[in-house]
Amino acid sequence: MMEALEENELCFPELLNASCKKPKRLHVDAMLTYIILSFITLLTTTLNLLVIISISHFKQLHTPTNLLLLSLAVSDFFVGLLMFFQIVLIDGCWFLGDMMCTLYLYLAYIITSSSVGTMVLISVDRYVAICDPLHYSIKVTQKRVQVCICLCWICSVLFQSLVLKDNLEKPGRYISCSGECVVVSTYIAGLADLVLTFIGPVTVIIVLYLRVFVVAVSQARAMRSHTVAVTFQGSVTVTVQKSELKAARNLGVVVAAFLICTCPYYFVILTAQDTFFNALSAAFVISLFYFNSCLNPIIYVFFYPWFKKCLKLIVTLQILQPDSSEANIL
Repeated sequence: MMEALEENELCFPELLNASCKKPKRLHVDAMLTYIILSFITLLTTTLNLLVIISISHFKQLHTPTNLLLLSLAVSDFFVGLLMFFQIVLIDGCWFLGDMMCTLYLYLAYIITSSSVGTMVLISVDRYVAICDPLHYSIKVTQKRVQVCICLCWICSVLFQSLVLKDNLEKPGRYISCSGECVVVSTYIAGLADLVLTFIGPVTVIIVLYLRVFVVAVSQARAMRSHTVAVTFQGSVTVTVQKSELKAARNLGVVVAAFLICTCPYYFVILTAQDTFFNALSAAFVISLFYFNSCLNPIIYVFFYPWFKKCLKLIVTLQILQPDSSEANIL
């Protein structure tokens, strides 16, 4: 009876001592986690796919800022797909082999790096738009943004390839038992990854948005005190300023949500010890980390009227009509 019980607690009972043990978890908890993760996965992939279709299809949305949102939506969409593998790990056992484990974690790190890089680009875009509005159209062009996005993804692939070099050369080399899914990097590589994909980018994002906030407040005060000349040119300037300030506010919400959802994850990594608290907090911060990818399209629904119009056209299949890409969305 004891042997049967022990076998039931193993990921691979036939391997006995070579198999990992399943973590003890109530069936109700496992089912609840499965339902929640499945719902978030479905919502994340569906909503981000709608964002990708919207920005790609409608020509009015082909702006530098929206290209950055498109890059973010692509990374969030892949996060949704990769969450399927997190569902596989609900029972604490990996059954898909060492190669798939390494590939899964490798792609997860690439997508995370590219998301962080895109957030930095969004912050730079808003910084130039608010702090140097007269030269924004010259400095921030579609071609330059496309190049920056491509470089962001390429650098993420190259950097994570270096960080996980040993794991990619020999998948499963750091696994202690069958049913485990882990990758390990050297101390220097791990430190570089932490600095380049979290500490550095988050610092840049916060500094740029603090600067944007200060300039936005001063511009708002100037507009309220009527220091801007009320001429035709002046009124156009005010309108441009208002639209840029609104865009900065909307994207600021996206950036703030990103920081709120991702910072706890890295904080737990930095302070993780083998304690009961960290075991509980790990599950929460990982769920919060994944939820950010689902949250971005929901933010667009509330803050971007064009996204609501696009949703209506997509759901009603009006985008299948000829010249639908020329539709007036804005």
